[in-house]
Amino acid sequence: MVFMLLAIILAIPFLGLSNLMINLTPAGMGTPEGLVFLKYIQVVQSIGLFVIPALILGWLYHGNFSEYLQINRTTAFNSYLYVGLAGLLLIPLINYVGEINSHMQFPEFLSGVEDWMRTKEDEAKVLTDIFLKAEGISGLLFNIFMVAVLPAVGEELLFRGVIQRIFTNMTKNYHWGIWIAAFIFSAIHIQFYGFLPRMLLGAMFGYLLIWTGTMWVPILAHFVNNTMGVVGYYLIDKGSISKDIEQWGTGPEQFPLVLLSLASVSLLLFLIYRNSIKTKTPAQQIDSQTPRIE
Repeated sequence: MVFMLLAIILAIPFLGLSNLMINLTPAGMGTPEGLVFLKYIQVVQSIGLFVIPALILGWLYHGNFSEYLQINRTTAFNSYLYVGLAGLLLIPLINYVGEINSHMQFPEFLSGVEDWMRTKEDEAKVLTDIFLKAEGISGLLFNIFMVAVLPAVGEELLFRGVIQRIFTNMTKNYHWGIWIAAFIFSAIHIQFYGFLPRMLLGAMFGYLLIWTGTMWVPILAHFVNNTMGVVGYYLIDKGSISKDIEQWGTGPEQFPLVLLSLASVSLLLFLIYRNSIKTKTPAQQIDSQTPRIE
């Protein structure tokens, strides 16, 4: 809230109060000036909502946020290579799970909830289309920074670095910590018809942190996943690639591709686990540091 207020105050000298208020309305957001303002707010929100709170909590709980968030560690180079490759090969499997999720239906007595979820999904799609629209390479690079770099760093620091650790300590079981954090990670996006694939991605990011002992591996995995979406949207919008790529893994004839995706990603994750197991703190001990405050 503090960062959002500061962002709005700092924008007043450049836009003027009346123009700023217009840009905050749905009609204003559809203009080029409104889109720039919206992206500016999104960048500030990502920093203020995810990055800064994670750093503050790391300092409060442990006194050394880089150690608490595990950003002062690294792992074998091969693991980073495998993660990048897994992010590419994961697309058919994620599309397959997303297709199953998109056909979710509720009983009649929950029709109101289903209508609300559909509305939120449609609103999110409109906002995503607005955000990802880019003219030229500079626009594409900014979108990668806004949609891939900042969320990869901020969301991983908060969800895997803090929330996953809290629930791991609470349940005394890192599997519970991973899946609870993944559930919250997916739910907070308020896109229920993409809930399952996002939760599975969150769980994968969580296990990558546990296996490797460094935050940079899940950050890279998150970055690759989001960047593929940004670049794919840009290339489809420009007509450079077919829109059919969004359907990889979604039809019955695509099932062999889904199985290949599952097998290849599983192999890469196993290689990451094998690479890391001999060079890191055991998973059960990662969360054993005594916090500064209770």
